[in-house]
Amino acid sequence: MTLRTSLDGYTVWFVTGSQGLYGEETLRQVAEQSQQVVAGLEGLPVRVEWKPVLTDADSIRRLALEANADDSVIGVMAWMHTFSPAKMWIGGLDALQKPLLHLHTQANVELPWAEIDFDFMNLNQAAHGDREFGYIQTRLGVARKTVVGHVSNPAVLTQIEQWQRAAAGWQAARTLKLARFGDNMRFVAVTEGDKTEAELRFGVQVNTWGVNELADAVAAASEADIDALVEVYLAEYDVVEELLPGGERHQSLRDGAAIELGLRSFLEEGGFGAFTTSFEDLGSLKQLPGLAVQRLMAEGYGFGAEGDWKTAILVRIANVMGAGLPGGASLMEDYTYDLVAGEEKILGAHMLEVAPTLTASKARLEIHPLGIGGKDDPVRLVFTADPGPAVVVAMSDMRDRFRLVANVVETVEAPDLPNLPVGRAVWKPAPDFATSAACWLTAGAAHHTVMTTAVGIEVFRDFAEIARTELLVIDEQTTVRDFQREIRWNQAYYRLAQGL
Repeated sequence: MTLRTSLDGYTVWFVTGSQGLYGEETLRQVAEQSQQVVAGLEGLPVRVEWKPVLTDADSIRRLALEANADDSVIGVMAWMHTFSPAKMWIGGLDALQKPLLHLHTQANVELPWAEIDFDFMNLNQAAHGDREFGYIQTRLGVARKTVVGHVSNPAVLTQIEQWQRAAAGWQAARTLKLARFGDNMRFVAVTEGDKTEAELRFGVQVNTWGVNELADAVAAASEADIDALVEVYLAEYDVVEELLPGGERHQSLRDGAAIELGLRSFLEEGGFGAFTTSFEDLGSLKQLPGLAVQRLMAEGYGFGAEGDWKTAILVRIANVMGAGLPGGASLMEDYTYDLVAGEEKILGAHMLEVAPTLTASKARLEIHPLGIGGKDDPVRLVFTADPGPAVVVAMSDMRDRFRLVANVVETVEAPDLPNLPVGRAVWKPAPDFATSAACWLTAGAAHHTVMTTAVGIEVFRDFAEIARTELLVIDEQTTVRDFQREIRWNQAYYRLAQGL
């Protein structure tokens, strides 16, 4: 099964609330005007599909059940054009399992003051119809995003798009199968976690396969397929001379191509959208997978090194949420610091596995020794992430919940790194280095992250709301004291929210 990393084919249903009290003529106008609102939503990355006006509890509940059963529906948008008594929404909202956006809008931008009569008031009363709907959502504890304003306002469309992308990420999580090749790195704490709880909370199926099952798939790669893939490498990258056909290390490139072919076939046959590897468990593989992992992440797969399945989930989700946007998402790791006062920077990288979608430049395909793993020298893509805004996000298992920690950062131009032949990024974290690092450590956030240059922090806020998952954000407004308070408050809240 070919991996899908696209928003094409997804839909969001647009539902309009009213009631039978107003009569057929008013309901006809409600339907027409709600269709006009939907027309104003054209151009969003996910198609918005208009649904007939809802006026009774049974039709609302049935629509919710239909949305739940349709895998192409990633969310529901609701607008109360007129007054829609909220008790009739209880059954539907209680049944709805898809992400919900409450659009607080109206048909008019400007009011026709001289023409307003009570017929106009009865038709255009979202100002209190949506307040009734807001009450019942809060009363029921419904997770949702609320967007306020007319659909002609670009800021409104931006907020809706951010929610759509978060909803697509949630759909990707709910349908994700993740293959672990071997276990996580020995004695490491933060890469551990409750895989059963992950399936309950996010829908992700996390299971393990012996690495030699992958090695068998690699061994099955044909010489013709390896030849064809090597040609792709030669066309897409600046390949160092020793790896070129006829070069002294060309066989290593062919071994890397065989690993990609075998890994891809294993993932496709099993319907997996994410995977992990571990340098401590390579079986009969000739190299630690580097180039193959980088290319698969660039296509949308999730990946975590050293068995880190939680980061693999985040990479997959971020790839889906950023579909169609410039930039990409990759495994990342904070490695070392430049501590020049006032100019502090973080140098991030990994042994091999950073996705080339973090740069628009042509990567170099190189081979270098690797001091761990006990295998042949691995091939890998070498590049530096482009300057610009980014977000790094980690997931930690806090025993009673999963915690997401996100830092808003700015990637910057890197000095020459002639002796660091890996994919890497250099960034300045918000609000400043000392605050960012202190808050990250206080939160117990992981050293493995997803770095995304495609979507911003608001998409992760929306995702966390949909997933009902704790999210701690480190941004321009963060202070250590307030961050510490938020952690304490959250600890009490999430324990109480789970019940006994």
